[in-house]
Amino acid sequence: MALHAFATITPKPIHFQDAKAAIISIVDRTREEAGCLTFDLLENQDQGTLHLYENWTGRPALDAHYAEEYTKAVFAQYEGWLAEPVAITFMQAVDIG
Repeated sequence: MALHAFATITPKPIHFQDAKAAIISIVDRTREEAGCLTFDLLENQDQGTLHLYENWTGRPALDAHYAEEYTKAVFAQYEGWLAEPVAITFMQAVDIG
């Protein structure tokens, strides 16, 4: 079953573009990871938020992504730029067939 993750990232206004660039820097590499089905960045400049939509084959694939050194480096980089903690919602697909 696929695991969907929705993350809302709220950088301090002065760091909005920095945070966006940091995330963009890992998009292609993340999409190539085993188990990554979707990794898209959306932005709402009016609200000052960035949103990641991620779709993984399961929690083990997402956990492997979090363990990647390049992922940890980006998280550490933009952590100081945040106006509030990253909010993540996880949803598991349900087999209805």
